[in-house]
Amino acid sequence: MKNIPLAAIIGLFFTGLYFLMAIFAPLIAPYGLAEVVGDVWEPSSAEHLLGTDQIGRDLLSRMIYGGRTTIWIATMATILSFVTGSVLGFIAAVNGGWIDQVLSRFVDLIMSIPSLIFALVVLSVIDTTLLVLILIMGLLDSTRVFRLARAVAVDITVMDYVEAARLRGEKLMWIIFREILPNALSPLVAEMGLRFIFMVLFISTLSFLGIGVQPPAADWGGIVKENKEGINFGIGAALYPAVAIATLAISVNLVADWILNRTTSLKGGRG
Repeated sequence: MKNIPLAAIIGLFFTGLYFLMAIFAPLIAPYGLAEVVGDVWEPSSAEHLLGTDQIGRDLLSRMIYGGRTTIWIATMATILSFVTGSVLGFIAAVNGGWIDQVLSRFVDLIMSIPSLIFALVVLSVIDTTLLVLILIMGLLDSTRVFRLARAVAVDITVMDYVEAARLRGEKLMWIIFREILPNALSPLVAEMGLRFIFMVLFISTLSFLGIGVQPPAADWGGIVKENKEGINFGIGAALYPAVAIATLAISVNLVADWILNRTTSLKGGRG
């Protein structure tokens, strides 16, 4: 930690700031989520630091609550995608044979359909709830994680220590969690940062299209959709969530890059 680069410090600061705001949103937000407190699209003022939205709600409060929803959904979907994709990828690599073929071909089939189109079709026929959004996003994205986990695990399974574990009679779960996972963490951690940002963009896109988080709940993509007409009148209410998404994406990537470089250098030092 003594030699942490400036870019990583900036990334940690903004990432931590966004997550803290998400956790303590009810304590930080000056107004309620759906509370109408002024006129339509009021400019920034002491009472409303970011102004008001298209129906007179405090935009800063909407941004804070929207960030909470966006980050929570993205985090849960990322965890689901990595747990599912990593475990299945490791199982496919360790077992090989028909298990590997069945899992890999099924993943190829799912990946052949664009994720956004797949989600649009599914969400158009079922009720859109937060749980449904998390499940759809996490399971769709787990196919990408499966590919990475399997590719990394295939190289690890031929190592001597994995063969030794097999000769000792260790079970499948032991080999996966004690032999393969610790040696596959570096690329998985770096990929987790990228997948988290993809989840943020995914849920924001769905909400912008009207099938993601439903009003009166808020997320950053929904706030852009609600206030996009204001751009025609020179009102920047729709730009604040866009800036938040971009800032979060850059910050998380800076942290992921630092973690990847650090874990890689530590492994090189041990060698």
